[in-house]
Amino acid sequence: MLSPDVRFEGFTATDWIRVLSLFRPRRTSVDEAERPRGGVVAVRAGGKLRKLVHTDAGRLRIDDAQRAATLSAEELAASHHASWAAVIEAGALEAIVERFGARVRRGDDLIAQTLLLLQLAREELLVGTIDLWPARLHGVPIPSPGVVRGTLESLAGVGKTMVIGLFEGGELWTSVALRRDARGISLILGPDEVREDMGLLAGDWRRDYRHLSRAIEERAGELSLGCFAEAETIRKLEVDPSPGAWARAVAVRDVILAPVPAALAIPLGIDAGRAALSALRAIAERIDPMGIVGPAMRAVLERAGTDSEMAAMLPFHPLELLRKLISRER
Repeated sequence: MLSPDVRFEGFTATDWIRVLSLFRPRRTSVDEAERPRGGVVAVRAGGKLRKLVHTDAGRLRIDDAQRAATLSAEELAASHHASWAAVIEAGALEAIVERFGARVRRGDDLIAQTLLLLQLAREELLVGTIDLWPARLHGVPIPSPGVVRGTLESLAGVGKTMVIGLFEGGELWTSVALRRDARGISLILGPDEVREDMGLLAGDWRRDYRHLSRAIEERAGELSLGCFAEAETIRKLEVDPSPGAWARAVAVRDVILAPVPAALAIPLGIDAGRAALSALRAIAERIDPMGIVGPAMRAVLERAGTDSEMAAMLPFHPLELLRKLISRER
């Protein structure tokens, strides 16, 4: 549900599908032929399986053994070679919608509505009426509206715009621009509105991103954050577990941040620091194979490598959270 003060413009069906494809879970290394595909949704009532649907194969036949079994979502995914699974008690989704309707208020903005819906869904997970696998965000707390609004404030002031623009084959592949006002996000702008305004492109995204920035500013206002890259680069970085991957990509201009607010520079700096600490640990192991001075050196490195400073600045590491959400690796 979008609140009345949010405008959603400039997306063709292809543009929107491309945006969603960036957040499709995937493995970092696996034989494509052996990769689990699709998802399985099971509806259970009275302790028995009532309906079974595969996102690729459609409705599945339920035999007597399956109907009586109480499979978990993980077991269900394994039995059907699926990448994800959900087991839902009959009436659970209706309960979420009814409670949402009872608790939402007329003045709630998009942020408040979204967080309320997530909270209600998590409550159903905790009581066991919904079972999801894999639980990629298990243990990650749902932020309060104040935290979300504070994060938006640090990334974009009132009247400012954030944009991510992705290129492929010398052309604009897709983009999303978010303009913020005093109540939150007021405009979600897609690439269909700005392609013509970009003018003649050079075919080199490292130069063409400036045309996208200009076109976005003309339609949505001054930029406070711009992130530009090739689509394939972002896909790889989303699931890359190596320390410093994002910071390295920014350093060699595989990802261009222009402009970049201080709030985003913090996690990038932490990412670069982790890469340096990882390299120092490797060097320590090489120069001290007998372990004579290693314990003291490693103790210093381990202490420096903790996330205590980051935890004091941020409630979580946003780049690591993105990787856990997208990656299918255990």
